[in-house]
Amino acid sequence: MLAVDVGRAYVRLALADLVGEIAARAEEPSRAESLDGLLDQLSRMVAGLTAQAGLAPGDVTVAVFGTPGIHDKETGALRLAPNLPGWERPGAVERLAVVTESPYVLENDVDLAAVGEGAYGLGEGVSHFVFVSIGTGIGMGVVIDGKLYRGSQGAAGEISYLPVGEGDPLVDLGRGMFESVASADGVVAIAERLGLSTGTAKDVFEAARAGNEAALKAVAAEADHVAHALAGVIAVLDPELVVLGGGIGAQAGDLLIRPVSERLESLVALRPPRIEVSTLGPDAVLLGALAVGLATARDLVFERAVAGPAR
Repeated sequence: MLAVDVGRAYVRLALADLVGEIAARAEEPSRAESLDGLLDQLSRMVAGLTAQAGLAPGDVTVAVFGTPGIHDKETGALRLAPNLPGWERPGAVERLAVVTESPYVLENDVDLAAVGEGAYGLGEGVSHFVFVSIGTGIGMGVVIDGKLYRGSQGAAGEISYLPVGEGDPLVDLGRGMFESVASADGVVAIAERLGLSTGTAKDVFEAARAGNEAALKAVAAEADHVAHALAGVIAVLDPELVVLGGGIGAQAGDLLIRPVSERLESLVALRPPRIEVSTLGPDAVLLGALAVGLATARDLVFERAVAGPAR
């Protein structure tokens, strides 16, 4: 089976057998600036990966694609994915058929990261947890009673739209209030507003570790935003565990977990859940796609075996 993580910055692929052993993998900077360019890139990478494993594209049992946004099954468009231009057009998702000759499944990338955490990471054996990705965008995967919860329209966990940061000039309602102030761009903008000249969110966090006063204030603002968002999540879902991932969640956990946890003490009714940084790093989405793909592939192989050879 084939697992594909389609991100704004990188595209990651892995080919695995039915035991889950990865036979080949590949990673490239993403050509996400256009739908056609990204489809061409994916097609080339899949062909190269299957050839590397000694397979033909048709030998792949199933492919699982993880992307930002929500698949609108009525129109075939990808909604709420501004970092993937062109995918909002009707029928865009169906064009993935040119990438692989096998049946394919499309899932939200953060949902897949939550599945990956449950199968291979900190969520293993935890019945109620959330995976919160904070980076160029913000999203959340929800696991309830050990199962991924998608909601009625597949939009459960779209916490980028939580009303956090109201009144801040950074807020862009088209992007989501919380995401506007707490994503990587928001962290940089707040730091610059405080007098720190910087290029990336990573620079802000490194400056904070070095003791820069403006950077420390920017990190404190980020922690406050995250704490208020998590307070709403905790009040509704009461998770046992919050796993932080994404560029900011993974890179700045050492700066965020303690102040977020302390702030939550005064924001939630009962004891806050554990907050930990994902141990899966950038492979979380890919591993979640593998977990989903393995279950689907095994079912398909079983169905074919029961049906017997075509006559």
